Amino acid sequence: MTVPILKAALLSEATEEISTPILLVGPSLGTTARTLWGRAARILGARYRVVGWDLPGHGHSPRPAERFTMAELAEGVAGLVGGMREQGEWGGYPVFYAGDSLGGAVGLQLGLDYPDLFAGIGVICSAAKIGERQGWLDRAGTVAVQGTPTMIVGSGQRWFAPGFMEREPEVSSRLLHALSDTDRQGYAFCCEALADFDLRDRLGDISAPVVAVSGEFDTVTPYEDSWAIARSVQRGSAEWVPGAAHLVPVEAPERIAEILMRHFDRAVAESPAVVSVSAASPAGRLPGDPYDAGMAVRREVLGDAHVDRATAAIDEVTAEFQEMITRFAWGTIWTRPGLPRTTRSAITLTALIAHGHWEELAMHVRAALRNGVTRGEITEIILQSAIYCGVPSANSAFRVAQRVLNEVPPVE
Repeated sequence: MTVPILKAALLSEATEEISTPILLVGPSLGTTARTLWGRAARILGARYRVVGWDLPGHGHSPRPAERFTMAELAEGVAGLVGGMREQGEWGGYPVFYAGDSLGGAVGLQLGLDYPDLFAGIGVICSAAKIGERQGWLDRAGTVAVQGTPTMIVGSGQRWFAPGFMEREPEVSSRLLHALSDTDRQGYAFCCEALADFDLRDRLGDISAPVVAVSGEFDTVTPYEDSWAIARSVQRGSAEWVPGAAHLVPVEAPERIAEILMRHFDRAVAESPAVVSVSAASPAGRLPGDPYDAGMAVRREVLGDAHVDRATAAIDEVTAEFQEMITRFAWGTIWTRPGLPRTTRSAITLTALIAHGHWEELAMHVRAALRNGVTRGEITEIILQSAIYCGVPSANSAFRVAQRVLNEVPPVE
C-alpha cells in the first residue's frame, strides 16, 4: 500500500480580484475533473480559483503501481494542497473542497483525517459507504481483465438522468470517452478502495462544514445517503437537485454552483476567525450578523428584482419590520442547515395556504421554483393541503399557483 501520485490542473481563474479563495474539486470514478467539472467551473470561477485533481490512472494522474486505500487517496489530495501552499501558489486564502461520488467520499475522508485543511466541504452524489464490498471487487476483477470499455453501458445508465444523453450528446460523449480512456488498473484499484470504504460510524468526528447534495434520479447514492451525512457530521446540511442523477456538476452546473457558493459563504461567515470588530461591514454589521446572511438568502430565494422592489419601498414606518424579517426569518431560519430548501418551500406554501395569505403564496410559488421544487411537486403540496387545510383553501391556492406557473416558462 502506498500514497498514489495525483495531478491537479487549473480549471478556472477567479474573475474578480476579491474572489481569491481556492476550490479544489474531485471527480467521480471513471471521469476526469475537467470533463465532470468544466461547466460548473466556468460559473464558480466568478468567485474561486477552481482546481481539479484526477484519480490514479484517470486524466493527468499516472497509473498506480500499487493498491491504495481511501485514506491513502485522501493523503495524496492533502499532499497536493500542502505542496501548493509551500510553493506559495495559494497564498493564505481559504481552500474549499467539493467532490462527486468517489471524489465526495474522499471529501469525507479528508474532513476526518485533516480537520483544518478545508474551510468547507461539498459532498455530491456520494455516501459514507457506497455500494457493497463484493460488488466493487467483482467490478474490479472485470475491468482488470476486460478494460474500462465494459463499463460504458452501465455507467451511462447510472450517471445521467432520463433524457440527458439525448439533450446533451456532446457532453455525455466526452464523459463516456474519458471512461473508455481510463487505465484499467487505476479504475480497478479505485474499486478496491471503495470496497473497504465505510465511514458511517465516524461521521460525527467531522468538524468542517459539510453540504451533502443528491440528484433526483440518482440510484447509486440517493437522497437518504445525503441526509445521513448531513445529520451525522457536526455541521451538516443537505440539498436535492431536481432533474439530475449521479453527475450533478455536469447535469446541473448552475444549481451546484449556487449550492456550493451559498454553503461556502456561510461557512466563512460562521468562522470565528472572520468575526471581529475591526472587520465590520460598511453598514456597521459584523460579517457573522444574521442580517447579512439573511439578505443573501432572501435574494437567492426570492430573486434580486423582488428584493430590490421591497427595499426601495422601505420608509420610516416599515424599516424596522424589514430589518426584522431579513435578520430573523431569512437570516436565522432559512439559513439553518437542518432542512433542504425544497422542504422549507413546501412547509412555507402549506402554511400560507392554511392562513389564506394569497399574495405571499404567489411570491413563494415563484420562490419554490427557484429552490428546485418542481411543478408536479407544487401540485402535490396543494393536494396535500386540501386534506389538512380544507378544499376551499386548496381551490384558491390552485388559482394562484396556476397564474404564477403560467407566467413562468417550464424548464426544458
